[in-house]
Amino acid sequence: MTQAKARAGMKAWWFQFPAPLRALAAIRTIAMVGAGGVLYLTPMVFHREAFSASSVGDGLALAALAGIVGRLFSGLLLDRGRRASLPVALAAVSALLGDSSLFSAEGFGGYVTGQLLLGLAAGLYWPAIELAVPLCCAPLPSARGFALVRSADAFGVVCGALIGAVLAALGWLRGIYLVDIGCVLTLLALVLLRPLPASPSRAHAGEAAGLPPGRWLPPLLPLLAVTVIATAVPALMQGALPLDLVRGGLQRPPLPEALGALTMGLQLGLLLLFQWPVGQALAKRPVGTGLNLSLICFSLGGVLLALSALTSHGLPVLLLAQVPVALGAAAFLPTATEAVVELSPLHRQGLAMALFSQCFAISAFAAPLVAGRLLDSQGHGVGLWLGMALLSLLGLPLVAQLEGFQRRNLLQVLTGRGGTGGERTILYRFDQSAAPRRPEHSEEDAGPKRGDG
Repeated sequence: MTQAKARAGMKAWWFQFPAPLRALAAIRTIAMVGAGGVLYLTPMVFHREAFSASSVGDGLALAALAGIVGRLFSGLLLDRGRRASLPVALAAVSALLGDSSLFSAEGFGGYVTGQLLLGLAAGLYWPAIELAVPLCCAPLPSARGFALVRSADAFGVVCGALIGAVLAALGWLRGIYLVDIGCVLTLLALVLLRPLPASPSRAHAGEAAGLPPGRWLPPLLPLLAVTVIATAVPALMQGALPLDLVRGGLQRPPLPEALGALTMGLQLGLLLLFQWPVGQALAKRPVGTGLNLSLICFSLGGVLLALSALTSHGLPVLLLAQVPVALGAAAFLPTATEAVVELSPLHRQGLAMALFSQCFAISAFAAPLVAGRLLDSQGHGVGLWLGMALLSLLGLPLVAQLEGFQRRNLLQVLTGRGGTGGERTILYRFDQSAAPRRPEHSEEDAGPKRGDG
């Protein structure tokens, strides 16, 4: 009886979401099952091939450069009114070629080719799949939509990392690329059979032509700067942490590959556990709350990772560090993505999402380069993790700047002076029951409503 009630409750929870959003969550889950093993275990694959940490980092950095091109192209396609399915399908083709190259790579050339193709695939995929959320979630607020799809991402990544851990234990770690190929083929079939929606940008082409970047870009700048800092942490978790685990710290002994993969799986499992409740809670609060929480958690995680290297019994401290890192990721990802939707005019959301996604590419380019050289020169990760902690704290003043801008803009909205290019954009989530109510929208206020979480 209890199990039947639990199943009924889960079914009711799932079907509270619109059918297009459920389909999008399923697509993202499948994509991340394949990507989970590739993202987190590729450094271990090529560590086994005797690549230096610098060589591994160089490949990841080149992938990030390819991602920059892919993100810009994806954003331009979306703002031209193309369906989100088009860049996602192009990403699938690029990922298939990249996985094939990495599966057979023995030297640095094959490794770089594969990374460039996977980087291009990520660049094409993320702006489109993120912008599809507000297009699929009506009548729910987009903040709840982002909480759901980020939970789907986390679930997929956990499954992929655990599959990779099993493959590592069986001595066939390169099988992660075959898993990704299967997932990418499934993804491609789904988006071709049931295309994702198109951006409504064409309907606002006249407004877009008269809206210079100087009107809508400045509010995004503090958020983009914070995103560069915060997304350096996932980049380090994907590239530097697996190498640090199998190489060992100052006193902490190296971990076997299978145990290292399970440690990565622990962090991802915690992210899955935290993502939905944290995303739901932060959807009802100001954007700055989630951003501050994420930066503080990342800083604490960096300190614990550094401490774990200082003792031969550092494994428990290393495992403890996964808790704040996972909590920080759960707080940051849906909050920052929803902030982009709130801060950008409807007819520029494709480009805004591409700029936001570029921050991931910048971090993915710079973090592996720095991390690889620090690990090679120092032989341990203490300096790297302490630097991560300090960098996270330096992001807090940027969040304060963003909050100051949002407070000023909220006052303008409540007094009838807010808006961009003829459509009002509410930039700050707040309790509407406590806020003064405006009269019903007039014709000039008829811009699209965004969810307030």
